[in-house]
Amino acid sequence: MSIATKVGPLFGPDGRPGDQAGPEQLRGLLLEDLRALGLDRFDLVYLRVGGMGGPGGESVADRFAVLAELREEGLIRHLGISNVDVAQLDEALGVAPVVAVQNHYHVHHHDDAAVLARCAERGIAYVPFFPLGGGNDPIEHTRLAQVAGRHDATAAQVALAWLLATSPNILAIPGTGSPAHLAENIAAAGLRLDAADLAELTA
Repeated sequence: MSIATKVGPLFGPDGRPGDQAGPEQLRGLLLEDLRALGLDRFDLVYLRVGGMGGPGGESVADRFAVLAELREEGLIRHLGISNVDVAQLDEALGVAPVVAVQNHYHVHHHDDAAVLARCAERGIAYVPFFPLGGGNDPIEHTRLAQVAGRHDATAAQVALAWLLATSPNILAIPGTGSPAHLAENIAAAGLRLDAADLAELTA
């Protein structure tokens, strides 16, 4: 079993993310997480950049360098970065190896193609958050339902199959609430969408 976590946001009294942790705070946040979980090391730690908005517009080097130091100390096995654009990913790569990028991406929200392409070039896993929609960006189900009907599948399975067909670098992380839901998600890996399906979904 591998344990991954994400650091960067600071949460207010209402439990919602507000400010971002600076370089001087990140070490303490990670050590606190390790103590809370009774671990000696995390397998993967993402630096989550920015607030609730989209990526871009700020440097990541100083904060990512803190995580790189913790990796050198053996407290982190691998580093990832989240909510970044291509420039920020390249900046992080100039500091330390990046094994995974976690950005907002799904069948009807695919503005992140440039980051996905960079990940494919560099052999970096791309882990879309909200793979089935969520937050203020729900998936539009009409086209999904039409494709699903042709494949005797669910709309969620089609959305996951679309992600897996988009790039071999994509690792889907859908949530699951029951063994039946887990089985449904796993079955999506065997769903093969043809060119007509893909064109309809991305029209």
